[in-house]
Amino acid sequence: MAEKPNFAILRDEFAAEDGSFLIQLRCGLKWDRAAFLRLVTAMDQCCADLEGAEQVERWVADGFWYVSWFVQSWATHENFPREFPEKYYQDAFRLLFDLASYFFSGSHPYTDRRFRFIEEISRDR
Repeated sequence: MAEKPNFAILRDEFAAEDGSFLIQLRCGLKWDRAAFLRLVTAMDQCCADLEGAEQVERWVADGFWYVSWFVQSWATHENFPREFPEKYYQDAFRLLFDLASYFFSGSHPYTDRRFRFIEEISRDR
C-alpha cells in the first residue's frame, strides 16, 4: 500500500529535510509561514487518518512529540527574530500542543473538530 501524501510530508518535515519548516526554523532562524501551514495541515490529517489506530510508527510519534516542545523552545529564545505579532506565535504553539494531544490521545481536542488557527493561516496565504 502506498504511503498517504500527508505521511510523506510529515516524514520530510520531521526529518528536517531541505525546505522543511524545522530546518528553516533551526538553521535559518526563519519562521516560514507556508512551511508551518504545510506541517500542521499534514499533522492534522495524520491524526484524522490514525484516529482509533492501535499502533503507530515510532517516527511519527517521535515527530509529534518533538515539534510539540521544540518549536516553542527555539522560537522563544531571545535571539530568535520574531517578525509576526506575539499572538500569532502563541496560537501556533498552542496548535502544536493541541495536535500532539490529538495524536497521543486519539481524541480531537475540540467538539467541532476544527483547528481554527489552521483555517486562519490558510486564509492569510
